Amino acid sequence: MAADTAIFVSKRLQRAAFAVLCLIAAQFVLASCEPEPSPMAARVGTLGGY
Repeated sequence: MAADTAIFVSKRLQRAAFAVLCLIAAQFVLASCEPEPSPMAARVGTLGGY
C-alpha cells in the first residue's frame, strides 16, 4: 500500500516538475527574443532634440 502511494506521488511530482521546467524554458526563450521598440520610445527618441 505504501509503495503504491509513493509511486502515485512520484508520478504526480514528475508531472509537476516537468511543467515547471517547461515554464522556465519558455521564460528563457521569451527573454532571448529582442523586444520590439515601442512607438512611445521611438517618439521620445525623435523629440529629444527639441
